[in-house]
Amino acid sequence: MGPHPTRVGPDQEPPFDFWPYFDSIPEDDFNGHDFSEGRVTYAWQSDGAHQHVLVDCETPNVFLVLVLDLHASSVLGHHLLDLNRLYGLA
Repeated sequence: MGPHPTRVGPDQEPPFDFWPYFDSIPEDDFNGHDFSEGRVTYAWQSDGAHQHVLVDCETPNVFLVLVLDLHASSVLGHHLLDLNRLYGLA
């Protein structure tokens, strides 16, 4: 992510359909967390070429981050972001 990311507005449509990628993620990558609601509260634009989409989890402060390549309309990868574990939250 670039040095000054900007939040994507909550009503802005996704740049492309990334859900097929999400649906193909192995269950083990969720580390026991439930992302089945398919809800996105936060997305961040970093540099005009990439967007970070945070898929909400049932557990507060836990997200599955998808890194989107906006030029190729593809998902570069994903990461389980557990802020509770990283920062001792909740």
